[in-house]
Formats: sequence, C-alpha cells, structure tokens
Amino acid sequence: MKNGFLPVTPEEMRERGWEQPDFVYVSGDAYVDHPSFGAAIITRVLESRGYRVCVIAQPDWKKPESVRLFGRPRLAFLVSSGNMDSMVNHYYVSKKRRTFDAYTPGGEAGKRPDHAAVVYCNLIRQSFRDVPVILGGIEASLRRMAHYDYWSDSLKHSILVDSQADLISYGMGEKSIVEIAEALDAGIAVRDLTFIAGTVYRTRDIDGVYGACLLPSYEAMRKEPALYAESFRVQYENTDPCNGKPLVEPYPDGSFVVQNPPQPPLTQEEMDGVYSLPYMRTWHPSYAAAGGVPAISEIRFSLTSNRGCFGGCSFCALTFHQGRTVSVRSHESILEEAGKIIRDPEFKGYIHDVGGPTANFRHPSCQKQLTEGVCKKRQCLFPSPCPNLKVDHSDYLSLLRKLRALPGVKKVFIRSGIRFDYLLADPDDSFFRELVLHHVSGQLKVAPEHISDPVLVRMGKPRNAVYEKFRKKYRQLNEELGLKQYLVPYLMSSHPGSTLKEAVELAEYLRDLGYMPQQVQDFYPTPSTMSTVMYYTGIDPRDNSRVHVCKNPHEKAMQRALIQYRDPANYELVREALVKAGREDLIGYGPKCLIRPKKGESSRTGAGQPRQSSRPAEKKKRTIRNVHKKKRG
Repeated sequence: MKNGFLPVTPEEMRERGWEQPDFVYVSGDAYVDHPSFGAAIITRVLESRGYRVCVIAQPDWKKPESVRLFGRPRLAFLVSSGNMDSMVNHYYVSKKRRTFDAYTPGGEAGKRPDHAAVVYCNLIRQSFRDVPVILGGIEASLRRMAHYDYWSDSLKHSILVDSQADLISYGMGEKSIVEIAEALDAGIAVRDLTFIAGTVYRTRDIDGVYGACLLPSYEAMRKEPALYAESFRVQYENTDPCNGKPLVEPYPDGSFVVQNPPQPPLTQEEMDGVYSLPYMRTWHPSYAAAGGVPAISEIRFSLTSNRGCFGGCSFCALTFHQGRTVSVRSHESILEEAGKIIRDPEFKGYIHDVGGPTANFRHPSCQKQLTEGVCKKRQCLFPSPCPNLKVDHSDYLSLLRKLRALPGVKKVFIRSGIRFDYLLADPDDSFFRELVLHHVSGQLKVAPEHISDPVLVRMGKPRNAVYEKFRKKYRQLNEELGLKQYLVPYLMSSHPGSTLKEAVELAEYLRDLGYMPQQVQDFYPTPSTMSTVMYYTGIDPRDNSRVHVCKNPHEKAMQRALIQYRDPANYELVREALVKAGREDLIGYGPKCLIRPKKGESSRTGAGQPRQSSRPAEKKKRTIRNVHKKKRG
C-alpha cells in the first residue's frame, strides 16, 4: 500500500487485494483521516471490525458515474454531507453564498450540492436501486424527523423521505453502525432493521412499535405550525437512552417514519478504543497540490476529552445529536494522543484545546442520569443549577496538569468553551485560578450571548447577574495574579424574544463596559434547535408561550448594528433603531449617549446636553488659524 489511508481509488482498493468493498462511504467533505471528522471515526470503526471500507469524497453530483467508482458494495452505501449541515456550510445567515469551504481542498467553495445528503442518496439510487443506503452525520441526524428549513422557509419531510435512503444512524453512530453492519452481514434485509437503537426507519406497519409516542402528522404540522412546536417538545423530551420512547411520525402516503430511542453513550473504555484507532491524523495526500484541507488547522493540535452536554442552550443542537449525558476519555487515552501531537514535526509546543462541546464538563451532571436518564422537564443548569448537580472540576484540573507537564509542551489552551455558570457553582476556585494562570492566551472567550434576562430565558442561558459575577471574579483573579488578560464575550443579535428594546439595552451595557465586539453572530435558525422552532412558530415549546420573532431583514440589521454602534458605517441604522425604540435620549453629546446628532441637528437628549459652549471655542480656533495664515502669506 502507498499509504495508510482507506482506499479512495479503485487502484488503492486493489493494492489491498480487494475485489469489492463491503461499504462505500460517500462524504460531502474532503477525506481527512482524523478523529475530529465523523467520516474518519465511522470508517475506522468498521475497519476495526474487519470490514472493507472505501471512501468517495465530494463526488461530482452532476455525474452518476461518480458514485460508481468502486462498483456495487457488498453490504451498503454510507452517506454523510460532512462535518456540517451543507446549507450552513454554503450560506451565511443572510442567505448569501459563502466563498470559502474549510472542508474542501484549498478552501474552494461549491464542491458539494445544497442538501448534500439528499442529493447523494438520490444519485446512488439512479445506479443501484436495491443496495442498502444508510444515512449518517450531522445533516441526517438533525433532519431525521420533519423539520423547519430556514433556507426555503418551509417545513420539510424527514430526510429519510426525500433521500430514498433505507435507514438513518443518528447521533454519535459508532454503536449503531456496527450493529447495522453485523445485521447486514448476517443476511438480514435492510427493511427488517427496525430494532436498532439510534436509528430511524420508514414503514407502513407500526403494529410492532411498542410504547411509542405518536407525533402530529407531517401534513397537520405543515398546515398548523403550532403543532410542530408540540412535536418538537415531545422529541426533545425523548433524547435519552434510558427513558426515551420510540417516536412515530405519520405521512400522507400512509407511511410512518419511526425513530428508535438513542444508543447509550460510549463507556470510557469504548471511547478510548475509538480514539486509539490508526488515524493518519491529516488530509489525504492527493490534496497536497491544492494546499490541503483548511479545517485541519483548527483541530490538528487539539484534544477531544468529552462528548455530550447538559448545558441546554436553546440555539444549540447538541441535545439532539450527542445527548445530555457526558461521556469522557481516560487520562491515559488523552495523554497518549498528546504524545502523537508532540511528535508532529510542525508542533510548536502549544496544545490548542482540551475539551468538547463544553470544555469543563468531565462527568455526568448527576448519578441519577446513569440509571434513570436525564430529567424530561428539568434542565441541569437552567434557569439555575439543579440541587442534584454534581459540580467538580478536580478531574479536568488533574488532566490539564498532566498535559502541562509533558516534555515539549509550552502551553495548554482551552478554546472549546467554558460554561461559566457551572464554574461559579464550584465552591473550590482552584480550577478557575489555574484557568486564568495557565490556560488563557491573553483573551478568554465566553458566551453570555445577551444581557437582557427576558432574552436569556428564551436562550436557555443564565441570568445576566451570573455573567457579571463571573466577569468580576475573572478580573479579580487577573489582578491577584498580576496578569492583563481580557474577557471576550460572544453576543447574539435577533434571537427570538429580542426586540429593539432589548437590543438597545445590550448596546447600553457595552457602552458602560467600554467594549465594542469585532464580531457579532446574528441568530441562525439551523435544523432541530429549540430556538429554530421559536423562530418558525413564534411559540416557545417549553411552555407554549408566544415569543417575539425578528424576521424582517432590516430590523435584524438594526439589532446587529446596535451591538456595534461605534462603527461609523452603522450610524444610520443605529439612529433609526433608537428613534423606533423611543430612545432618542441616547442621541446626543452626553456620556451616556450612543451616537451624536446629525450635523446641524440639535440634541434632544436628557442624558447629555448640546455642546453650546463648544461653538465660541471653535470660532476662536478658526480666527487664530486665519491670523497664522495671513502671517505666512
């Protein structure tokens, strides 16, 4: 073999002595054999079980022969759009096309189609009518049931319906893909694979589906969006392997899409096994001429320590994809991978990250989760930490100390996000202190997202007072340790619940803080998040209350501009927003004003008065300048 990568050409397959692959993995991403890429994990897991796997990365979707590269696989095609939903990959929240794709050689855009998973599956069906097609990855996982699609502004079918695939492996699919492979290898027809946890299938007979929740039909939800909010609430309450029930969604042709309960999260031993597989840890050498795949730069020197998140942010899809129960790798496994990073010739001594969805979650939120599952009606941290929440940073701190002590390591950073309310709930501030002392690169990025409590409630985030407490503690620790390090808050505009009133409050907060963010995230309604349901229906699924939704592009632009009110390019938008919000008191010359009046316009502010005294002074300066000009003349 020329290299240790899985075959991407028929020649590489034959070098291995194979005449036919067991599986052909079709991916919307370029082939990067690194455990931060879902395609790499699934293909290596199957390889470790003795299956022959070939990879077709970014096939030309306009040419059916592009998926016939290896001929007919013995067991199935596996299809994924890649590490991102293809529509998020392609479009900004403004729906303008992106010109850069980090998952394509050279960052070239346009190498995958919109709704890539659907297109690839239909392409396969043109050539192979009876070969099983298994969908996986983030796009399939978050579109597994009927879902709102922001880009078409419509409620779409389950992706299973539009793709013509046989089965979806949703969530983190290591366990389900092995069960699927073993069942197919044993000769069980794909239509009979209705019993595997972590999968979704389509059927016309639900008599054998026991204890299921019947969701509103697709047609009913399409006609009445409020029913989609109800359906999503039921789905959200059934994302745990211990207490989740099967879900059944009817379709107008008499068929049903059935979601089995999730797979249990990996045990520590299983997770260690996944990360010990023989990854090449980089992109396929065929991409060298294009300069490689840019996405590798973000994760090449980073370490995954955990999965799952009990944070419960409304705008995040992690609950739907990875679940709320945290699973972790052992210290030994992480240190072993760190050794591989250190031996990389391009390693400069800096480990970029040690974390996961939330860096400082290193164990399940409470012991009850492991036997009874997560609470259906109660979040672990929102609106305040649960009394049963186990807050302990000692294991994570111990791991970081071991990594810092490794020969060749100069610094270990934490970039994947700190949940600051969880950090404050720890009575021992040892981790907080060492975080500030050792793991910040001049700036610590955290995500309060907003400062208005009514908006934070919709976001599933802690009250602003919690962030303020964290901010003051961070400043205090920096002063005690003699450091000058800054806090960079991630902020979001136009989230459901945010009106111009709340947007102005956020601008005033930033004024008082003396800070203007360089980047602002406008709320992006991505598939299968609580916030996206609010955006589409105007209803908060948690309590059925009505929510203000900012959909008008001009209002969205005003909310965004208010966060960056100091930028001269935003002046007109900020001014219009302040007038519409009835906050013209913030237009003037006083210290509390956000912007000044237009030239020749008098100030109407109560916060500051027109600078009348400045006019004589300016006149005097002009007179002096004129005298000097005459002297020079």
